[in-house]
Amino acid sequence: MTENTGFAAYALWNALKLHFTSESYDYFKYNGKTNVSKQTFAIRKDKYQFYKLSRKFDLEQLKNFYIANFLEGNGEWVGDLLQDGDGNYAKWQKRIQSLTYTFESDIIRLLDRVDNPNELLVVKQNQFPKLMQCATQGDICLETLIILDNIMNYFPMWEKEIYDDIVWPNFKMKCQKYRPFLHYEKEKFKQILKEKIKEYA
Repeated sequence: MTENTGFAAYALWNALKLHFTSESYDYFKYNGKTNVSKQTFAIRKDKYQFYKLSRKFDLEQLKNFYIANFLEGNGEWVGDLLQDGDGNYAKWQKRIQSLTYTFESDIIRLLDRVDNPNELLVVKQNQFPKLMQCATQGDICLETLIILDNIMNYFPMWEKEIYDDIVWPNFKMKCQKYRPFLHYEKEKFKQILKEKIKEYA
């Protein structure tokens, strides 16, 4: 793995910041490359913050640290990362390390709220779907919603039926940008979903 230097930490942050905040930049398509240079880094006032981060994490850990913070809307300024970043990263790690348990618990919580699972996906007039509400309010984790969409593909339907041009576009972009970083066994999670629905039938 490439050595993590202050510049490497900055370049990675810049690429992920572009990925999560811009429609056009795709971290995977461009392989994390951006047009940053060592010269521009050298004159940044915050460069020492990136040196601190480079000493704290290797590049893979740092990538996850940044992702965890961008998901929380925290990370566009490196000073915030040094202040609140560890807490967001710890919460993200906990979710990812126990993803199967988290998903299962979230499914039980969701099914407890409705008589029919379809109610979670329906878009009623001037309302967000219950499933989306649960994710935005923190009742279930974002990972669960993304995994469920991967299994059932309801985002295209939501896109057609949600008439909102503030909350929904930002939420959709966050999910779409995060999705390729999320690794799990689709078939295993599909099976968990089937079993839980069967139990509630």
